[in-house]
Amino acid sequence: MSPDRTVLSVNLNKVALVRNTRHLGIPSLERAATLCLDAGARGITVHPRPDARHIRADDVPALHRLVAARPGVEFNIEGNPFHNLMDFVRDLRPHQATFVPDSESQFTSDHGWEFPADADRLAPLIAECRSLGVRVSLFMDPRPDAMAAVRAAGADRVELYTETYASAWGTPRQAEVLRQFADAARAAAAAGLAVNAGHDLNAHNLADFLRGVPGVMEVSIGHALIADALEEGYARTVRRYLASIASATEIA
Repeated sequence: MSPDRTVLSVNLNKVALVRNTRHLGIPSLERAATLCLDAGARGITVHPRPDARHIRADDVPALHRLVAARPGVEFNIEGNPFHNLMDFVRDLRPHQATFVPDSESQFTSDHGWEFPADADRLAPLIAECRSLGVRVSLFMDPRPDAMAAVRAAGADRVELYTETYASAWGTPRQAEVLRQFADAARAAAAAGLAVNAGHDLNAHNLADFLRGVPGVMEVSIGHALIADALEEGYARTVRRYLASIASATEIA
């Protein structure tokens, strides 16, 4: 996929979290995905953790089938490749696998891979994904010095972990932190990596991030988008996020 502007992938974990509080099958993940894609999202992201706290194993193939029926839409599966992620990759061959260094009991993703320390153990799994035709993105902190080693390990992309930017947004540190992400994105591009981004991005801070960080191919947004959708509905929310992206990445 070579979009003219940053594409939006909607993470459905929090929809699954609400559903899992009952045995009624509502809210429906497939209905949520359909409404988001109909509104213009170009991807669906899931993060099926081993404890099935939100996305469950049987959700993943169902959503994969839904996305596969829509040309130009991508399915991104996140997770730790040393836990359960590779089983899904081998069975389904999604468009993208995002490797995230979560522990099994971790509350939420809160750090990226360490390079060069993690390179040797990740490289064979990256190679396996690519042999299956699956693009690999590594969840990374904004460290320019790590990007060449990430590329040497075989990854196609990095997903920049944006929590530090979200925390700094609207404070005197915003510009300084945004420069760190811009430097990391430039280093990634120089190494031959494409750039994704995600974690705590929302309708308020997204446009500033995209204006300041060059070449972001995809943003994966779940928590804030689903929270907004509780008030506004999926379609209106997705369109609002797409408007933020358009305002930041309008082609002259």
